Amino acid sequence: MLEIESASFSRPWTEQHFQYEIDSPFGHPMVALADNGTLTGYLCLKLVLDEAEILDVAVGNSHRGKGIGRLLVQWALDFSREHGASVLFLEVRAGNAEAIALYRSFGFRESGRRKNYYDNGEDAILMEMPVCRQSEENHAV
Repeated sequence: MLEIESASFSRPWTEQHFQYEIDSPFGHPMVALADNGTLTGYLCLKLVLDEAEILDVAVGNSHRGKGIGRLLVQWALDFSREHGASVLFLEVRAGNAEAIALYRSFGFRESGRRKNYYDNGEDAILMEMPVCRQSEENHAV
């Protein structure tokens, strides 16, 4: 995970940060493995009361473009729905068009910006989407 994290982000999470999320009662990390057991990607989800947030998600360079990120985000949505979340949040670099397109394809909408958030002055886009439990979807008009 640390190798993928370091290759994916200018300010990567540390081993201690990952361990904190693994140990947290609110943390719900998920990994994606290839058939041979190789780690291809991961997602760290936080769920507190009825709010869920994707804190970190990355796919290894050699595994990008194969739908792994989509599978991880779908898992986060399903897990959030099954555990009573009403909304799922995330933040993404404004220049990460590929990730933004993926999130929009799931129904995430921009809900705000953090100006000059990253070291290089790039904005962070805040995105969110409502998450309904299966039983609520069946009764929706």
